[in-house]
Amino acid sequence: MDYLKENLPNLMSWLSSNGLRILAIIVVAFIVKKFIGVFVRRLVNRVVNSNNNYSEEALKKRKDTLNRIFSFSIGAVISILAIFMILQEFGFQIGPFLAAAGIAGLALGFGGQYLIRDLISGLFIIAENQYRIGDVVCFDGTCGTVQDITLRMTTLRDLDGVVHYIPHGEIKKVSNSARDFSRINLDIGVSYSSDLEKVIEVINKVGQELFEDPIWKDAIIKAPQFLRVNDFADSSIMLKILGETQPLRQWEVTGELRKRLKFAFDREGIEIPFPQRVMHKSDN
Repeated sequence: MDYLKENLPNLMSWLSSNGLRILAIIVVAFIVKKFIGVFVRRLVNRVVNSNNNYSEEALKKRKDTLNRIFSFSIGAVISILAIFMILQEFGFQIGPFLAAAGIAGLALGFGGQYLIRDLISGLFIIAENQYRIGDVVCFDGTCGTVQDITLRMTTLRDLDGVVHYIPHGEIKKVSNSARDFSRINLDIGVSYSSDLEKVIEVINKVGQELFEDPIWKDAIIKAPQFLRVNDFADSSIMLKILGETQPLRQWEVTGELRKRLKFAFDREGIEIPFPQRVMHKSDN
């Protein structure tokens, strides 16, 4: 208690000066982060909305991605500066700390080149709009939905729920399944004894009915139709069916198309063959 009484004037003096400055730093940092966040959102909205080549959904994904990246990056910088200023108010000398950090940075320069590579690659990915949050992409065989993008890495979640963290410097090839439109690309086999003209008629009719269905019409851009005889397989004639859907709707539309084709083929007596082997018995 005596120690507290002796140092109470010094504590009150520190709180009235340094304490108020610390509070001011925290408040200003908070206000600046909020202001810059609003400014970034407005700027991103204006820049992105000026591009009329993309759908509303694509523009929304682009805006969400850029807002998330820039807001996080700028917020991190402001927070670090505020922490340094608060440390100074507590009596820490920031100069020697920064000098030591610079020496450590030089010592770790070899490892830091990978970080720089990731950051530069991330800037190009963002500037070129290669993919956005919510897109389904593949990176050299690793596929999934983009859940997060930072300047250094992209986070994917695959169909099994596994999360993949991929540094941008490791990305050599990007395959995006959600740009502009997606495609129904279906191969289906029918028996060699089938009447191809009838089969083609049934396929086109089913595709058109699916396209005109009120439940599915908003998902389909171009009705799935017969394209060509794709192959003479061992047990079947392989037919190629193509159509176009809204981004990321191709899997559910293709599934519905398969179901309807099976029902239609059953009604019309069109056989979808399974692998067969013909054996000849010799009389000898």
